[in-house]
Amino acid sequence: MVKIVKVRVLSGYRLELVFDDAVSGVVDIEELVGKGVFALWRDRLAFEQVEIGSFGELVWDDKIDLCPDSLYLKATSKKPEDVFPALSRDLAHA
Repeated sequence: MVKIVKVRVLSGYRLELVFDDAVSGVVDIEELVGKGVFALWRDRLAFEQVEIGSFGELVWDDKIDLCPDSLYLKATSKKPEDVFPALSRDLAHA
C-alpha cells in the first residue's frame, strides 16, 4: 500500500500528488464533483482544504476521504495487477 506524502491543489479539480515511493503524478477528480458526499466540493474553498490523513489518504475534514491506492493507479495509469502482483496469479479452485 502506497501513501501520499505531498498534495498540491491545481486548477480545476486536479491534484498533484507525491507518493512515498517517490512517484508523482496529477489526478483530475472533477467527475466526482457534485455527486453524493462530493457535493461539498462545489464550494471551491472546501475542495482546497484537502489534507493528508494518518494513513496517507486524502481527507476533507471528517466528510470525505480518498484511498491512496486508487489515486496511485489514476496518477500512474497502471492497472491493479501492476501494483499488486498477487492479483494476477491464477487462483486454485476447489
